Amino acid sequence: MGPDRGITLADLAATTGVSESTLSRLESGQRRATLELLLPLSHIYDVPLDDLVGAPPTGDPRIHLKPISRFGMTFVPLSRRPGGVHAFKMIIPGRPEPLEPNPQTHEGFEWLYVLNGRLRLVIGERDLTLPPGKAAEFDTSLPHWLGSADGAAVELLILFGLQGVRAHVRSGSHS
Repeated sequence: MGPDRGITLADLAATTGVSESTLSRLESGQRRATLELLLPLSHIYDVPLDDLVGAPPTGDPRIHLKPISRFGMTFVPLSRRPGGVHAFKMIIPGRPEPLEPNPQTHEGFEWLYVLNGRLRLVIGERDLTLPPGKAAEFDTSLPHWLGSADGAAVELLILFGLQGVRAHVRSGSHS
């Protein structure tokens, strides 16, 4: 509970009114969660109560997409199509020292757009820095790597398609 967001059990106890010992037992699984414990935690962490208790879907038309953690980054799927192009929001967390590139290859084609932060994009011999508002597209069979250019967090949108499926960006009005 506490360490992930830099909140101590003492801080959480003071904010929620739940004792440190109860929070500690809840965190370690020695205490079962009750509604009285979950409601203040839901509010503090800004997490819907249904997510905390793993509630089943109730016919709500909204899509609740679960983040995926890979390679120290978070991918939030924005599409659920079984084929074609897949859309993700990708979050590269900030760290004191930027990572060294470790390029990988795989089948496919990728288009990306930087929302926040400065993205370092290494493709083959090219080493690029993309600020917010910049986009790139590349064949993922080329060795490539994405990371933070300066150690700060980076948020981007990614469209990924199988080989031959490309994003086409059009500008202006063409008839």
